Amino acid sequence: MKTTGRFQGYNTAKLQKDLIAGLIVGIVAIPLGMAFAIASGVRPENGIYTVIIAGILISLLGGSKYQIGGPTGAFVPILFGIVMQFGFENLLIAGFMAGILLVIMGLLKLGNLMKFIPKPVIIGFTAGIAVIIFSGQIANFFGLKNVERHQEFILNMREIVMRFNTISLSSLIVAITCLVVLLVTPKVLPKVPPPLLGLLISTVVGVLFFKGEIATIGSAYGDIPNKLPSFQFPELTMDKIVLLFPSAVVIALLGGIESLLSAVVADNLKGDGSKHHGNKELIGQGVANMAAPLFGGIAATGAIARTATNIRSGAVSPVSGIVHGVVVLIVLLALAPYASNIPLASMAPILMVVAWNMSERKEFAHVVKTKTADSAILLVTFLLTVFADLTIAVGAGLLLAFVLFIRKMSASLHIKKVVPSAISTKLKHDHAESPISMCKVEGALFFGATDVLEETVLNAYHKKTKIVILDMENVTYLDTSGEATLSTLMSRIEKQGGRIYLAGLQEQPRELLHRTGFVDRLEKHGVFQQAEDAIHAAEALLWSTTVKDKKGKTILSTT
Repeated sequence: MKTTGRFQGYNTAKLQKDLIAGLIVGIVAIPLGMAFAIASGVRPENGIYTVIIAGILISLLGGSKYQIGGPTGAFVPILFGIVMQFGFENLLIAGFMAGILLVIMGLLKLGNLMKFIPKPVIIGFTAGIAVIIFSGQIANFFGLKNVERHQEFILNMREIVMRFNTISLSSLIVAITCLVVLLVTPKVLPKVPPPLLGLLISTVVGVLFFKGEIATIGSAYGDIPNKLPSFQFPELTMDKIVLLFPSAVVIALLGGIESLLSAVVADNLKGDGSKHHGNKELIGQGVANMAAPLFGGIAATGAIARTATNIRSGAVSPVSGIVHGVVVLIVLLALAPYASNIPLASMAPILMVVAWNMSERKEFAHVVKTKTADSAILLVTFLLTVFADLTIAVGAGLLLAFVLFIRKMSASLHIKKVVPSAISTKLKHDHAESPISMCKVEGALFFGATDVLEETVLNAYHKKTKIVILDMENVTYLDTSGEATLSTLMSRIEKQGGRIYLAGLQEQPRELLHRTGFVDRLEKHGVFQQAEDAIHAAEALLWSTTVKDKKGKTILSTT
């Protein structure tokens, strides 16, 4: 059996590898799906539904061979905020709308634009999300009672401090048991999924020694139904669309970023030369996020940790991702009633470890130690993610990165007055009074640097100047603001009886000046291949001579 595309060369041996990888990832996804759902303020089964529906569709329709999709930690603060503000039903509508936006982004071929988001912004909001997830599980880890959850980080920390006297020794023992298993399992049993083993052992400890003493999924949420919910299309109204559109945009952007980052990680981990298709990945993510809410699922994206597990388990195609969703479905149908015995204290360390692993602490420390503009961008994004919200954080981080980039690029433009090496001897003796002024321009001439050009050229212009030559051989980029400044300079110089010559234009600046009509406004011979040609032409104009270039072609004749 052989096929083409992502399944090219597929055979029975590869199917066996995908079945094993899918089984392992499916087992890993079960506790994570429930944990992320609970942390997001919804019922645990909503996470399971997401793993099944979104997980299968992302693997089936996405642009990565190895991507595993489902609920992730990155969405926790976003989804929790939406639930707190608008309720669960509106959360499903926001997720559905986000799916539509992701499909549109894919169709508009915006998959490659995600790579232009600065790394400090990504590290900043990822670390901030990790802090929110970790701190959000402190209450369950210690078994604190009557803790009210808030959207604001400070209020949540205050709540924990105020309720810390209600600590439950039973919950703490269960949580520590799970944490120890999570930390020891990779060293002792590297092939066994730590979250699953930690959940099983700590649950057994809770049931045997502390039954009725600690909060469980059953006591907090009731029994988990052993079936998928019925199909239900959301009630979309214009009022709801307007109300939830900002939330949908945030979900779509975060989902797009996370899924493409995960796909890149998958490409690098597999190392078989295969590359994901960014636009197709966005479309697949979009369809999955449109479908999941129709069955009670929450927002989903590419899960980096589960994708890595999938690859390390020997996956060779998207079949493993499909199998992982089917495995979770089978477990839901067969074992759902037993999940009610899982202590909330067992879920807490699983999420805490996830938060620790996603925090990018080494990258965070490395960027901060550089004490550069990137450090400021990272810290601003991080602090606003924790103390404000992700939307403000990412917006502020991008704005700061943009401003600092413009400032840096502006500083890279160098303009200086020079003595033309090819100028005739009759002008060299008194260049300060020369009727020919020449400036050498180097770098990108764009809106952030036009003032430097204008100031330098006008300072080089004096009452005896007749011709200003701009040597632009090293100008790599020119935008319309730069062109407008050149136009202003030309007008001012012409009003004073002078002329402006351009020399050495590269392809991009030359094409732009032609499109804007600037070249047509210059004298017939106002643009030259080299600065030397412009100098000779200027002398010809001033002293009525005939000037030829190196090939013997007449450049200018005034005799």
